[in-house]
Amino acid sequence: MNYNFETIDKEKIGSLSFPNNDVLEDDKEAIKQRKEELDRALTLGNLEHLKIKIYFEDDTSKKMVDTTIWGLTEERIILKQGVVIPIKRIYKTV
Repeated sequence: MNYNFETIDKEKIGSLSFPNNDVLEDDKEAIKQRKEELDRALTLGNLEHLKIKIYFEDDTSKKMVDTTIWGLTEERIILKQGVVIPIKRIYKTV
């Protein structure tokens, strides 16, 4: 899934703007899969300190970051130093 995604450093995510709409729109199966992937990524981050690739979109373009997920709420993932990405803006985690 690496096509058309710009790699970004996690330190730059805090300066990005995110629209409110879901990038997966109404694809219920894809939304369910995203939730399962995020739960797994959180476990890998907390127990194994493993980095994962997060494919997401801000208000200008598609991006990818390779990092560890430290926390997960209903609406956001939390990275180191309190950096957050809205779940609705995430396509996939690998």
